[in-house]
Amino acid sequence: MGLINGSICLSDIPKEKIKVGKDGRKYLNICIAERREPDMYGNTHTIYVSQDKEEREAKANKCYIGSGKEYNPQPAASPEQVDRMPVAEEVDDLPF
Repeated sequence: MGLINGSICLSDIPKEKIKVGKDGRKYLNICIAERREPDMYGNTHTIYVSQDKEEREAKANKCYIGSGKEYNPQPAASPEQVDRMPVAEEVDDLPF
């Protein structure tokens, strides 16, 4: 599996879900789930605010805040692959 590149809408985050840690920093617990099918923009994952136990048991609506898609970086060519690449012909037709 590769990376998931995504974006979230900060305006959609419920302020009561933002927690302040012991270090004084603000945190938001999120879930990233794979979509059944990509959306019209090719996003393969959806991002929503984590629910607590009571919300899950009550089957409360999820607060969707973003989406993303999987990114699989292509590995660099191995030395064996480079050796098999065709060699360009040397052409000396420059006017200078």
